[in-house]
Amino acid sequence: MTTTTNRRAADEVDTTVEVGPIAHGGHCVARLDGRVVFVRHALPGERVRVRVTDTSHEKFWRADAIEVLAASPDRVESRCTVSGPGRCGGCDFQHVSLAGQRRLKAAVLAEQLDRLAGIAWDGVVEAVESPGTEDGLGWRTRMRYQVDDSGRAGLRRHRSHEIEPLPEGGCPIAHPAAPSVTDQAWPPGAEMLAVSAGSGGALLVDGVVEQGNREVTEHAAGRDWRLAADGFWQVHPGAADTLVEAVLAGLEPGPGERAFDLYCGVGLFAGALIDAGAQTWGVEWSREAIAYARRNVPEARFTAGKVERVIRTMPKRTDLVVLDPPRTGAGKDVVDAIVARRPRAIAYVACDPAALARDLARAARGGYRPVGIRAFDLFPMTHHLETVAVLTKVRSDQR
Repeated sequence: MTTTTNRRAADEVDTTVEVGPIAHGGHCVARLDGRVVFVRHALPGERVRVRVTDTSHEKFWRADAIEVLAASPDRVESRCTVSGPGRCGGCDFQHVSLAGQRRLKAAVLAEQLDRLAGIAWDGVVEAVESPGTEDGLGWRTRMRYQVDDSGRAGLRRHRSHEIEPLPEGGCPIAHPAAPSVTDQAWPPGAEMLAVSAGSGGALLVDGVVEQGNREVTEHAAGRDWRLAADGFWQVHPGAADTLVEAVLAGLEPGPGERAFDLYCGVGLFAGALIDAGAQTWGVEWSREAIAYARRNVPEARFTAGKVERVIRTMPKRTDLVVLDPPRTGAGKDVVDAIVARRPRAIAYVACDPAALARDLARAARGGYRPVGIRAFDLFPMTHHLETVAVLTKVRSDQR
């Protein structure tokens, strides 16, 4: 059977499956005629009718649950009217209770750590609540929208360039203080960024400021942080303080210690390390972010450039390392360079469990293993989570 024929046949299939465990990526695993099928909008243990949506991979298919025949106790009514099969692709877990979401995320993190790094983890995903976010809505302070051909703002559908217009009143997970984008028509094809910051809201349309200012100010870890409105900052209101607390609790930095802050952004962790008395050197590829970091934390040293290159020029020894890499992880070269400097402790802030596990496995080859792993629910209604792993050198007699 050719791929084209196979795809056409599968697209016409609506069939019933028993749903298995959660998998990394916001879907559950089921089997159809012996083939692995990744099912969205389902929950482990459910019996659902699915519609196959993608047969382009030889080893697995993708499907949407279009009818629930036997529901999980964790299933709830979605709070978003455009969430569901074939609709907005932004939220994976609108149909799951908050407690259920955190259990699913914990299961994914545990599976990735075990399979990719040989690490047994039985922790929980901790709730992070700020005023107004207790129900898992209204937390996202930075939202990127696309504009469809009729001028309506929306979000892309799952694995698609098609745009799902926002529901009346806007996206339910968007912070209420961010500028509204549902009150008028916008230029077709435009991309918009709506920001809620400590200093107020901002709206950029194709990079041009429509409301607010190009520079915003946030407050966290006892300092004010200036950054570009379209620059990187954690999107949950409670994230910055939560992550700084977890990093400092794990590292316990002391006066006079030397520290690296890798992928430092505008200097959040560098500022916390400086305030604890550590001499800190931050590295970030974005020159704009480094310019802000120097203004935000003038007591620290900062270098703009790719971490894997800059680290070659940094001191051969350091006491502490904080790294907060992008979703793809730090990678072999950076991890090897870190462990070669024999730091007393490493704090790894990760937004992807698989990348974290791969990098922890690499660190283990250099004799570093986690002494603590904490996970935080900074992205309710989605499959994403944030993790802080603290590593120390293992004595040769403990390996």
